[in-house]
Amino acid sequence: IEFQGANITASDPAAIVRRGLSHVPEGREVFPLLSVRDNLAFGLARVGGARGDVDQAPVIELLGIGHLLARRPGTLSGGEQQRVAIARALLAKPRLLLMDEPLAALDEQRKAEFLPWLEKLHDELEIPVLYVSHALHEVARLADHLVLLENGRARASGPLAEILPRLDLPLSQGEEAFVVVTATVADYDAHYALARVDFDGQTLWTPSPPRTVGTAVRVRIQARDVSLTLAPQRDSSILNTLSGRIAALEEQPLGRILVRLDTGGVPLLARITHKSLDHLGLSAGSRVYAQIKSVALLD
Repeated sequence: IEFQGANITASDPAAIVRRGLSHVPEGREVFPLLSVRDNLAFGLARVGGARGDVDQAPVIELLGIGHLLARRPGTLSGGEQQRVAIARALLAKPRLLLMDEPLAALDEQRKAEFLPWLEKLHDELEIPVLYVSHALHEVARLADHLVLLENGRARASGPLAEILPRLDLPLSQGEEAFVVVTATVADYDAHYALARVDFDGQTLWTPSPPRTVGTAVRVRIQARDVSLTLAPQRDSSILNTLSGRIAALEEQPLGRILVRLDTGGVPLLARITHKSLDHLGLSAGSRVYAQIKSVALLD
């Protein structure tokens, strides 16, 4: 990490503190013999603060740990311990928060419970967060700007919505290739339990619990869930169809083609067979309709 002219590594927490960063490492580093309240106080003392010098209430409320203050870490779940570790880091008033694989030590259930707290931090913190992860689904839910590292070097860097659909990067090569679209809830149909989300003049319907109109959401669309037609289909169980043009094509193993689409400025990916490509006579610039079989809200 290059920060204010100094190169530091995640394995050097002392340097991180000196440079005004707080580090939330892989796993959980809370002291088992101290209560949650004393863990927070210890963190403050390490950066020169005292319990009375810093208003802890906003951080405690943000992370929902007020009811845990008298308890010891051994009585907490993995997700609760990690929330305490993050609270202690935030109380140091960092200029940047480094989160190094913060979910690595949690099982799938605890990860699912903890991710909403990370989303809350993303929405409410006024400091940048550097989030290190190998899990693309975590990155899709949390990241705004993505730096893709390969063999210790930055392979690509840019807004998440621009990096995911790039055909020249490994993120688009696997079976789970997808794009993320930022949208706004425009309507909710309680009868069918469907939310209508709008983005850049386009509309999608997605299964959802009740949503407040105007809420910003992230939508994941997987390449394997997108099929292409030359004309809109009237009699179909597929609810979502977007019009667009083919921006680029890439051949993949086993006779498959990865297609990048431009749908009014929003990129999509579709994976089709080479036979379908020839049958439809598709090439770069062709106008098509993307039928989206499944749309997922990332929360």
